[in-house]
Amino acid sequence: MGSLDLTGRVALVTGATSGIGAATAALLAQRGSRVLVAGRDSARGESVVAGIRAGGGWADFVAADLREAQSVRQMARRALDLGGGRVDILVNNAGIYPFALTEKAPESEVDAIYALNMKAPFHLVAELAPTMAERGGGAIVNVSTIAAAFGVAGLGLYGSSKAAVELLTKTWAAEYGPRGVRVNAVRPGPVRTEGTAGMEGYLEALAAQAPAGRPAEPEEIAEAIAYLASDAASFVHGVLLPVDGRPHSRLLTRAACRPTA
Repeated sequence: MGSLDLTGRVALVTGATSGIGAATAALLAQRGSRVLVAGRDSARGESVVAGIRAGGGWADFVAADLREAQSVRQMARRALDLGGGRVDILVNNAGIYPFALTEKAPESEVDAIYALNMKAPFHLVAELAPTMAERGGGAIVNVSTIAAAFGVAGLGLYGSSKAAVELLTKTWAAEYGPRGVRVNAVRPGPVRTEGTAGMEGYLEALAAQAPAGRPAEPEEIAEAIAYLASDAASFVHGVLLPVDGRPHSRLLTRAACRPTA
């Protein structure tokens, strides 16, 4: 049986200064990984790093604006330097999710959403997956959303950007799996984070339809990510793992899908 232990591995987690990313960074560190906390906000990043170190873990902050391709690739190279020439685990978590009807979405928002949600993971995989393959192994986990699976008014940009990441997940599994690199994705449902603090009504409406009956905590999504990053998932390639508290024979209703914030 594969192990959940990650001792000796180097993990790069994007969007790790809050929410799911911060919870994932903390959990990977608890399981023995050397964690690189990536984000734009240095104060929040250093706070996450300090918390990991206080618990006996190893962590460093890596600053980058993931909306710029050159900055993304520079961060990947910086991560390799901090990791002693290796990154064994990549968690593509960073993302933004503004609501806007198609005719009201400014061009700047179109560019920003696709740059961060889709292009940043693309460039990071292009930089880091080959180095993993050269060493004979690695794991990449992309964070998607249930909004990638169905149409929701006002979430076209967010959902489509993540749908692209889901297809890339399967493509990368085909490209890098034979070379020892596993690529998978998690598809969270409603989650309570700093970023969704003003969306409680929307979260509760989604959660009310599921057996769990509540939004998830970031730590619950982190557990799924850590599983996919570990040897316990050694025979798992190219999956989109739903972590949303619902049976998947059941469709969401329109009312619950309509954002309220």
